[in-house]
Amino acid sequence: MKKCKVKKSYAEINEKIKQGKVVVVTAEEMIDIVEKHGDVEAARRVDVVTTGTFSPMCSSGAFLNFGHTSPKIKAAKVWLNDVPAYGGLAAVDCYIGATGVAEEDPLNSVYPGEFNYGGGHVIEDLVAGNLIRLRMEGYGTDCYPARKHEKNITIHDLRDGILFNPRNAYQNYSCAVNLSDRTIYTYMGMLRPRMGNANYATSGQLSPLFNDPFYKTIGIGTRIFLGGAQGFVAWQGTQHNPHVPRTKTGLPKEGAGTIATIGNLKEMSPEWIVGASILGYGVSLYVGIGIPIPILNEEMARYTAVKDEEIVTQIYDYSMDYPKGQPKSLGEVSYKELRSGAITLNGKKTATAPLSSYFKARVIANILKEWIERAEFLLGEPQQYLPV
Repeated sequence: MKKCKVKKSYAEINEKIKQGKVVVVTAEEMIDIVEKHGDVEAARRVDVVTTGTFSPMCSSGAFLNFGHTSPKIKAAKVWLNDVPAYGGLAAVDCYIGATGVAEEDPLNSVYPGEFNYGGGHVIEDLVAGNLIRLRMEGYGTDCYPARKHEKNITIHDLRDGILFNPRNAYQNYSCAVNLSDRTIYTYMGMLRPRMGNANYATSGQLSPLFNDPFYKTIGIGTRIFLGGAQGFVAWQGTQHNPHVPRTKTGLPKEGAGTIATIGNLKEMSPEWIVGASILGYGVSLYVGIGIPIPILNEEMARYTAVKDEEIVTQIYDYSMDYPKGQPKSLGEVSYKELRSGAITLNGKKTATAPLSSYFKARVIANILKEWIERAEFLLGEPQQYLPV
């Protein structure tokens, strides 16, 4: 292995942050720096590169503790604004998932369903300080005799509100098309027949895990921007799968790494935690995430100079192959092509559209940059790195 010419530690970078001497740039800015000065000199000049993504992340939710009632209740069943939450925890703890749907929603019986309100909207309403109707049912015990309780609450009435998302910030994601003769409605949005459009996700060169493709700086304890507040990587995310085909520079060509994230819901902002209704599919939650990448050496400088034209993903048919669980790639496309607004597949030009917001990702990267420059955010050294 080639020995690095530049070597920094987390402690050294954090000390520079405290002293106001740190050099922070966004992932977009790092591209030009590495092109102009090379990776070694870039590593000498830059201490931290900030990234960002703002996208629907279905595997999200919140643990809530709403405090004891009088008389006390063991809340076996819980609803928040008529959205069921999981009550199989302690007496007044619950977990509300982002994709839960309000009771009495017609779902897809009126096709395509609108899915106007669900868990993602409850979480957004909580973060916004809006009033929530809490309903609880118990079965009665000697220590928890009450069987029903109902009240209005806001996030300020909660003893605890913890955003805990089992799978966030997918390292890559597929591009979705529809080869059938009818319009279909998927978690990748509405797909018009005969490849009428192509939808994709992730923020490309700004996306956190594209800037550290082998998770050399990301793991349990990494401090991150989460929903407008400081949060942490808690574990590798569900479906974390680093063993996929990669480019010569190590970038995964399909879905790969994921992270589980945790943070204080009470500190978050409704600008970065937003409920989403996906026509014909269901409810989700837009989550804003930013990860600072410490430039420990020139290898990390090189990784954080990744460009959209270097990142590729696979195109899949969501009308037949994907729902059958037998997806086969229809072709490979770069994020530069996807972000151009159109791709050509099988000789046909097809309009593209993102589910993620590149603009919001850029804002997150810049907010994180400002936090670090103002010494309001220190790097968290991982206690255990994500599996490679």
